[in-house]
Formats: sequence, structure tokens, C-alpha cells
Amino acid sequence: MMWRVLFGLVLSLACAAQAQTPAQAQAERPAPASPVPPALPGIHTPPAMPARGTVQVAFAPWDNAEAMIVDGVRRAKQQILVQAFSFTSRTLANALVAARRRGVDVQVMADREQTFNSESSRIPDLVQAGIPVMLEVRYQSAHNKVMVVDAGTADGAVITGSYNWTYAAQYKNAENVLILRHNPEIVNAYAANWKRHLADALPYAEQ
Repeated sequence: MMWRVLFGLVLSLACAAQAQTPAQAQAERPAPASPVPPALPGIHTPPAMPARGTVQVAFAPWDNAEAMIVDGVRRAKQQILVQAFSFTSRTLANALVAARRRGVDVQVMADREQTFNSESSRIPDLVQAGIPVMLEVRYQSAHNKVMVVDAGTADGAVITGSYNWTYAAQYKNAENVLILRHNPEIVNAYAANWKRHLADALPYAEQ
């Protein structure tokens, strides 16, 4: 009697397996491995650069990052190349205008959408002060926050980090700022990247 029960159970399981729908069978198959996306043209891993010079670090809102940036602008003797995503800080705008008035070559690139969509943007103030402004239109976001100071000189520096040139970056956000000084390779690399972006930017006056 027992063998008849076992035989019936095996037969029932076999019938159930044969009755599996194609959709069920497909669902139980292992998913094929995702293909590796092809490398984008022109993408490469840059070489490491030697560490040298000094690094000054600030963490907002605890550190006065804005004052550190203003000091970096005041040290400029020849040139300041700026990349901005959002620029609403009156203090930083005034520092750049003051640098221009004392004879420093100040040039600014900014994200076009942020410039025109922000009622508190200081970019028009810079233009009114005679500072050349170019707007980046190629990217979804021109998200660089960089000032290259006196590239090609012994006192060259790069100011960068997560910190936008805004009031909120100092007083409302969690941000970081680095000032890298006396490292010509780093300063020249940032200056070269600034010029690469300049080739695709449009003058503010044409917008």
C-alpha cells in the first residue's frame, strides 16, 4: 500500500512540472550577465602628481571658509580665473571687483542656468564692474567651483572644494574648501582645464 502512495506522489509532482507555463520557466532562468558598458572616447585615468607646497583646509559652517577665500583673492598679483556654479556671495563678488580695480586680470566662467535662474546671482555685478564673464552651456551642470590664482608664478594657488560662491555655502551648508599653494603642476592643470572650458563657453553679453 505504501508503494502506491509514493508512486502517486511522484506522478503528481511530475505532472505539475510539465504543466509549468513558459512564463514561469522564463522567470526561473538566471538573468544574463549585464554587459560591460564601452569606455567613452577620450576618457583616461590621469597620472598622479607630486605632492608639494601647502594645503589649507576649511570646513563650513564651523570654519570661516569665506574669509579664507577672500584672503586668497587678495593675495593675487596677476590673474584670477574663476569657475562658478552658483555665485550669490556679495562678499566674494566684492573681493573679485576689488582685485580687478587694483590691476589683477579677473576672468569668470559660470553655469548659464544658475546665472539666469537665480534672482540673487552676483554675475551681473561682476559684468557691470568690467569683469569678463563667459557662460557654460555644454553641460547639464557646470559644477566646478574653482579659482586659479596667478598660474605660472611661484605664488600660484588653486582654491576649490564643494563650496559654491554663495552665502548658503558658509552659513547653511556642510562644505569643504582647499587652497593648494606652491604646486605648479596642480595650478597649471587647473588653469589648462579652465581654458578647455573657455573654448566651449559663450560671452555673457550674447545671452
